[in-house]
Amino acid sequence: MIQPIDYPPTPFLPLSRRRLLRRATQVAAVAATAAWWPAQSALAAMNTAPVATKGRLKLSVVQWCFETIEPKWSVEKTCQVAKQLGCKSVELVPVDQYPTVQRYGLVCALAQIDTNPDPPFLKGFNNPDYWPKVIKATEEAIESGAAYGVPNVICFTGFSARNPADPNSPRLTPEEGARNCVAGLKKVIGLAEKKNVTLCLEMLNTRDDTHPMKGHPGYQGDRLDYCLDIIKQVGSPRLKLLFDIYHVQIMEGDIIRHLRQAKDYIGHVHAAGNPGRAEIDDHQEINFPGIMRALVDLGYPAYVGLEFIPTRDRYQSLREAVAICDV
Repeated sequence: MIQPIDYPPTPFLPLSRRRLLRRATQVAAVAATAAWWPAQSALAAMNTAPVATKGRLKLSVVQWCFETIEPKWSVEKTCQVAKQLGCKSVELVPVDQYPTVQRYGLVCALAQIDTNPDPPFLKGFNNPDYWPKVIKATEEAIESGAAYGVPNVICFTGFSARNPADPNSPRLTPEEGARNCVAGLKKVIGLAEKKNVTLCLEMLNTRDDTHPMKGHPGYQGDRLDYCLDIIKQVGSPRLKLLFDIYHVQIMEGDIIRHLRQAKDYIGHVHAAGNPGRAEIDDHQEINFPGIMRALVDLGYPAYVGLEFIPTRDRYQSLREAVAICDV
């Protein structure tokens, strides 16, 4: 039979103040570590949870804004982020990326027109010399948009002066420009009606000359009334206004009153902070929660495109903008 080993008793060591403090510190560290894991898990879940949850406005991400700094976001990346944040659309993407947008269950809320090598806003409907190219690009955008469920196609008045794409272009009076826009748009509006696609005429600001995408000195359609008058003269439900809050704030202000006055003619909305076309946050002057609530109160049914140029982390900037606009 194996006899148990009779170990000598362990002598009792009274706890000194130092040993007591060390043991308490160790216990606290273990407890803190145990609490840290669920806290981190909750934080991670919060950072990946959808932000747009109220569903009263359909938020859209404008692709070009997230290609302004390196590394550029691909359409695929933007779609992943938009889907995760709860947005409904990624817009102004190349035609060959429509299938990518659809694969994520999103809509391209607004189609661009291809007037390569010129940006589409430089040569618009106000100059008949540009009609062959502009009309062809607009019709192609309508056709491809209709095939992929794109509801809107962007369009522009064009420049009346200081056109960097055509220094020899004639100076057009406001009356001439408007008359030409009406005549040119009537040449494509029939196709838009047939395909159930809406052309959205954008007003742009002419005051900011610091950056080619922050302001457009020389652009003719820089007033709401001017653009609305063209739309009314064309007289089709398939021509509406692209109401860009950033541009309107610079040229006219009084955003909510203008939204109410133009509500029957607004086909799409863009949003960015002013000054600088930067983040939608508390470092700029526009009261976006109030404006978004006004859109809800007006029963605005279409999309709000977030079209700001990020100056810091793009994901966090976009996440914050979605949270602010999801009223």
